[in-house]
Amino acid sequence: MPLITLTSDIGDNDYLVAAVKGQLLQVMPACTLVDVSHRLTPFNYPQTAYVCRSTIRNFPEYTFHILLVNLFENNRKHLLLAFYHGQYILCADNGLLQMILEGSPEMIIGLPIEKNRDTISVAAVMGQAVKAVSDGEPLQKIGVGDIDIVEKNPLQPMVGPDWIDGQVIFIDRFENIVVNITRETFERERRGRKFSIAFKRGEVIDAISESYADVPEGEKLALFNAAGYLEIAINKGNAAGLLGFVGYSEKESMHLQNRLFYQTIRVFFD
Repeated sequence: MPLITLTSDIGDNDYLVAAVKGQLLQVMPACTLVDVSHRLTPFNYPQTAYVCRSTIRNFPEYTFHILLVNLFENNRKHLLLAFYHGQYILCADNGLLQMILEGSPEMIIGLPIEKNRDTISVAAVMGQAVKAVSDGEPLQKIGVGDIDIVEKNPLQPMVGPDWIDGQVIFIDRFENIVVNITRETFERERRGRKFSIAFKRGEVIDAISESYADVPEGEKLALFNAAGYLEIAINKGNAAGLLGFVGYSEKESMHLQNRLFYQTIRVFFD
């Protein structure tokens, strides 16, 4: 039976997550369900794209990834089922798919839904689609092909001849700061040059660490995390709080708190 991951912004303090699982188990009693996160920040596409992209690449081929994120941003009459690099992704047609994949899927169909819908009914439609694929039904017979989808561009760093500007896309529970600069982008633009990672408070880092323990407790550091993204941290400290950073989509909701927040990190090369 299928392996299914669940990612959502619906929280875990009421019945909805359990109800979604119940819908899936009614259709596929023997399926394996893996929770990724149900605490994604609503409407925060860069954060969701980072979490989902980093998750999907670690699962076996033909895993189904159900994303219940910003389900009702628009009145589209279908959900999406996409196949990309051996993985199935089911989500709303809200632009998130393109941000996760940073490209186009190999195949995509629309799953029709009723005009009046809710989270549980959406989960039921997705569950039926997963079962149909698992039973060997071709995608073309499960949904509607050749559809126009909502597209949103992935949040990419800005690049100059001797600098990169990155945006904060995620802050983890340790308040480590994840920036949308991958190791690949960093090394391509660096071209062997010396570098410095600068913050607006005058803080500078000029080395890449391999682990948090490479610096003394309380000292700041930069490393590339397991997902391959630049991360700013403080060894046994809360970097986001001490350095004044918030996630990319959270700045507007924080501006009333009489504090100065940052979301951009610049890397200089020389």
